[in-house]
Amino acid sequence: MDPIAAVAAKGDRCAMTAVPCSSPTLPSYRAYGPWLREKFAGKRVYKVIADAGFTCPNRDGSKGYGGCAYCNVESFTPALARKLPTIREQLEASMENARRRFGAERFIVYFQPNTNTYAPVERLRSLYDEALAVNPEQTVGLAVGTRPDCLDAAKIALLESYTDRYVVDLELGMESMHEDTLDRINRGCSHQVLVDVLNGLVGSPLQVCVHMIFGFPWETRDQMLAYADEINRFEAVDFVKFHHLHVVKGSILGAKYQKEPFPLFDLEGYADFLCDFLPRLRSDLVIQRLFGVADRELLIGPDWGLRKPEVQAFLEKVLRERGVVQGSAVRG
Repeated sequence: MDPIAAVAAKGDRCAMTAVPCSSPTLPSYRAYGPWLREKFAGKRVYKVIADAGFTCPNRDGSKGYGGCAYCNVESFTPALARKLPTIREQLEASMENARRRFGAERFIVYFQPNTNTYAPVERLRSLYDEALAVNPEQTVGLAVGTRPDCLDAAKIALLESYTDRYVVDLELGMESMHEDTLDRINRGCSHQVLVDVLNGLVGSPLQVCVHMIFGFPWETRDQMLAYADEINRFEAVDFVKFHHLHVVKGSILGAKYQKEPFPLFDLEGYADFLCDFLPRLRSDLVIQRLFGVADRELLIGPDWGLRKPEVQAFLEKVLRERGVVQGSAVRG
């Protein structure tokens, strides 16, 4: 489980600065944990996942079948959420686990698996209310992961209605900005749909996070670096999440890889890529995650042979050694 320190209000954004490059312990990028700790006065805040049983329009036939080519939902759904049938049971167990193992004091309820706005508004309201009522004294936020083609004005208004009591993080999957890639991964959603949603969220009280995947084997390095310029132009974006491409069992890409392997990032190559990418990324954007994690039982590749904290430490070591400063190459 990831320690999350806090979600700052949009008005706090410009008051924060990147960690100086001279810091002996931290690379110069805006990490989610330290920033969030400041928002909640040093409290330990953890995300706890709620699996509400949603499906996806790219699985149920509305947009397609089989899902996105890289996706097996179980690969990023905690075993605890898969075992417990109700939202209350999932959250109570996860919160207790986070208190016991990590000293958690506050919680952000995270609707993560599948498409978490893919239902009528009243059904969504019921699910979100149920989750936020589990531990109201210690719950400080709501995070909702979804596709941009599963949002409309009514659903955005529903999420905004919670912002007077909670920080609300709307996480949108961009995955790639290139239409050819979106077609090849069976995304069922064009990049223009995301562009329209982000432009419509300017001025919203929601905290907006965009998720992207690096390492599709047909994309060049320059095509991946261009993601930074694309994200930089959206005023509504507060947070970003990076995910190196995983090949997992039960996915379309997994079946293709096992028949004919294709290149994947090794750890050193991924660190080198981040050293090029981060200077191109706006310095006010908060990075919620530098890399992704898949269930080891389902992972085909790449297997870096390290635990999550060891990967984090390696990446930050490389960033420090190379003097990487987020936003240092952004013009203007």
